[in-house]
Amino acid sequence: MAWLNEEELKKLNFKKIGKDVLISNKAAIYNPETVSIGDNSRIDDFCVISGKVTIGRNVHIAVFNNVAGGDAGVELDDFSGLAYSCNVFAQSDDYSGSSLTNPTVPDKYKLEIKKAVRVGRHCIVGANSIIFPGVEMKDGCSLGSMSMLTKSTKPWGVYFGVPAKRLKNRKQEILKLEAEYLAESRFND
Repeated sequence: MAWLNEEELKKLNFKKIGKDVLISNKAAIYNPETVSIGDNSRIDDFCVISGKVTIGRNVHIAVFNNVAGGDAGVELDDFSGLAYSCNVFAQSDDYSGSSLTNPTVPDKYKLEIKKAVRVGRHCIVGANSIIFPGVEMKDGCSLGSMSMLTKSTKPWGVYFGVPAKRLKNRKQEILKLEAEYLAESRFND
């Protein structure tokens, strides 16, 4: 994978960009002035990041992801990640037929849903999953591949399905590993 160099990253004029950030030269970043990225985070090939997006430290966004923050915003908190081909939407058209849809139509004829999304610390989203507007994936949750998260979760759960349901509790050993990593890390503040 080819990465943007420091000069190329600087030219994008991000709202904020941390140290040791890797962004593929094949990723598309729209509205970079509304995008914040923390230390040691990575965005892989063929991702589209648009609108208001806040990416914490040590976040990985794998290939073919779409993170659409719009005006409401998407937050991917520290140590979270999106596996291949996920979609995270902070806004969506109304599919009921009560309004017109798509970006070619003026806003006065549409009933878009616009609500912030948060993917908490240590959350992992499995391949080909979708997260809808207004959802908060609480800290420590995992979402299985090909799941559709339409409602906020409770912390430290394993979720799966369409729509996603809580299957069991998730182990919290990663908190000890995080503490060890940060203690040894050159990224320690």
